[in-house]
Amino acid sequence: MSVDQGWPAPSATGAVSGRVTVPGSKSISNRALILAALADGPSHLTGLLAARDTSLMRSALVALGVGISESGSTVTVTPGSLKGPASVDCGLAGTVMRFVPPVAALADGMVAFDGDAYARERPMGVILDALRALGVRIDDGGTGRMPYTVSGTGSVRGGTVTLDASGSSQFVSALLLAGARYDAGVDIRHDGKPVPSQPHLDMSVAMLRERGVQVDDAEPNRWVVAPGPIRALDTAIEPDLSNAAPFLAAAVLTGGEVTVTGWPAETTQPGDHLRDIFTRFGADVTQTEAGLTVRGTGRIVGCDLDLSEVGELSPVIAAVAAFADGPSYLRGIAHLRGHETDRLAALETEFNALGGDVTQTADGLEIRPKPLRGGLFHTYADHRMAHAAAVLGLLVDGLLIENIGTTAKTLPEFPELWSELVS
Repeated sequence: MSVDQGWPAPSATGAVSGRVTVPGSKSISNRALILAALADGPSHLTGLLAARDTSLMRSALVALGVGISESGSTVTVTPGSLKGPASVDCGLAGTVMRFVPPVAALADGMVAFDGDAYARERPMGVILDALRALGVRIDDGGTGRMPYTVSGTGSVRGGTVTLDASGSSQFVSALLLAGARYDAGVDIRHDGKPVPSQPHLDMSVAMLRERGVQVDDAEPNRWVVAPGPIRALDTAIEPDLSNAAPFLAAAVLTGGEVTVTGWPAETTQPGDHLRDIFTRFGADVTQTEAGLTVRGTGRIVGCDLDLSEVGELSPVIAAVAAFADGPSYLRGIAHLRGHETDRLAALETEFNALGGDVTQTADGLEIRPKPLRGGLFHTYADHRMAHAAAVLGLLVDGLLIENIGTTAKTLPEFPELWSELVS
């Protein structure tokens, strides 16, 4: 068995400047696929992300009886009669392991779920228990984790369910996306600490309303989805703004200028917060019809940031903070301990192994800049960790990234795009 010696992270020899076009949003792509699969007719999706997470979602839906075909840049999704027996490989995709079970509950037959080794460590009990409360039969061996089996009867009773979604907004989105197809719809009530990643919830609600689904979210911590059809809708997928983070960070760290093309004027994507975050770090940020441009100013200001709504950006933000002129505090991200890996522990371990000074707090990280040295940066099969390592490598000679291929989860082209920009 070969040992991964690490991908040499390109170092910046000067100011990094250029234009980058990132592929479609994973979050929008997988939500669009789910909604198209449950719609009242065929939907045509353009700009759909082609990456591991979206491939896993497509395969899961096809296994359940959905028709998916491709012609050029257009993917056509044709709803079918959902049925088992079927097997779903979730890989390490949270949107697959959490969004597909509420759909599988509508199938007639047994649907088995499993995934990567790390996926078996991700908490699933909240969504599985919620589905049980709505009348769905699920066997997880009492573990609240994968593997598990959903035994559908062709319909779901639906109704009111109370859950604690403080660990992930995906628990709520999962029920929102399928809830209109349940006999009584779904009345979701959150009871616990604040739900993280509010932009992702806004995205789910907005996409449902675009398709004619009635969603009442006027009351805090409650979402009521009326039963009814989901209208087929042709959709153009926005660029993935979270995947733009490392490219824009390169401008911040090197005093360069990077433009990400196609940045939407209005969006529910969490990545849009990068405009404010990089401004607070001291960069100049402008948005035009051409895209979003970030210019480094030669100074990186230590920040105190609440990232509760944008936790997925934390690894790259931590990498920028490692070169600031003072300490930074990343708050509101305790839920990252349940992501692809325990991201807080992973960031602390890997940064400190390079000579850094990073400490976990109850809900985040304290980052005190120190000179860093090269070495092997472990990614824990987490694409965001690989992005963070690449950003560090701009200013740290001899940094090697273990398993750079993990970036294929949402951006298979990352190594090539990154090398082209930095060189």
